[in-house]
Amino acid sequence: MTKNFLMNLLLSFLWVALTGSLSYSGFLFGFILGFFVLWIMNRNEKDRRYFYRLPKIFSFVFYFLYQLLKANALVAYDVVTPKYFFRPGIVRYPLNARSDFEINLLSTLISLTPGTLIMDVSEDKKTLYIHAMYLKTPEAFVEELRTGIERRLLEILR
Repeated sequence: MTKNFLMNLLLSFLWVALTGSLSYSGFLFGFILGFFVLWIMNRNEKDRRYFYRLPKIFSFVFYFLYQLLKANALVAYDVVTPKYFFRPGIVRYPLNARSDFEINLLSTLISLTPGTLIMDVSEDKKTLYIHAMYLKTPEAFVEELRTGIERRLLEILR
């Protein structure tokens, strides 16, 4: 997978050098063009993971940015209005993530969104304790995290 990524970067730099326009859009277009060229040329099945994982990474980044903006807007609206809309609570979240890296990355991403904070990880590393500022029901919160951030993150990492 690393070989394909480095080859893709090389093709995008080659595209920028051949077109003579050193810009982000030129680099991005070269990266996308290089991705499709490598995808067409790659016939080896064991190296095709890169071609399935890279679109999932971009999808995850856009999904997380959307969730981040949505949470920021909710907190900002709550701060600006005279009435408070928050309903704080602590949720016990059972993890599907198993390795320390997966748990750490997941907990960091959850804590980055405004209104949520990781309080603790259980000693057996199977449960996160999360403080949520806007908690309608614990079940809905757990399901949103499971189908949203955790599922998408584990698809990328595994």
